[in-house]
Amino acid sequence: MKTPSTPPAIAALLFDMGGVVIDIDFERALQIWTSHSRLPIDQIRGRFSMDEAYAQHEIGEIGAVEYFAHLRERLELSASDAEICAGWNAIFKAEISQSVDYILAVRDKIPCYAFTNSNPTHQVYWAAAYPRVVDSFHRVFVSSELGLRKPHREAFEAISDFSGIALQEMLFFDDLEENVDGARAAGLQAVHVKTHRDVRKALQETGLL
Repeated sequence: MKTPSTPPAIAALLFDMGGVVIDIDFERALQIWTSHSRLPIDQIRGRFSMDEAYAQHEIGEIGAVEYFAHLRERLELSASDAEICAGWNAIFKAEISQSVDYILAVRDKIPCYAFTNSNPTHQVYWAAAYPRVVDSFHRVFVSSELGLRKPHREAFEAISDFSGIALQEMLFFDDLEENVDGARAAGLQAVHVKTHRDVRKALQETGLL
């Protein structure tokens, strides 16, 4: 019988932000946008998606003005860029304080990085609204700055190159299963986060917490 191989030692932690250390809810944006649209909220929900324009915005291929124009047409919004932006930033609810506490408890023992699929508008907002979150990491990697986003292998490889840490020696935390699957396919060890308890459990199992 073949003996299971032991995973490589963990040399760095890599955390998603939205859903892992910051609580987000896109419904909050839709509720605001519906006040600027002739469409009822159920149609707004049906039309909003993380489509090609959304992905292009997250890797810096299009800016906020172009993306907001896309939303204006897609959701039939009679709204200025500022009004669309107000809804766009409303997705952020609060820091997930327990997860942040866990990171602060281990960051002196091991490098802690964040990797978020995000865009410049959101980055300005969360950087100002959640300084404790941002400061808990040694570095925050943002998809719009990298020009790459999760779950693509090239994105994880870029972080490995920047950090100097092998993919196999990173432990990755994300709330989206597709990102966890992408990370594992790229060679990372990964945890699917449903609540902050999953972060605590993984850190306890590694002996860090």
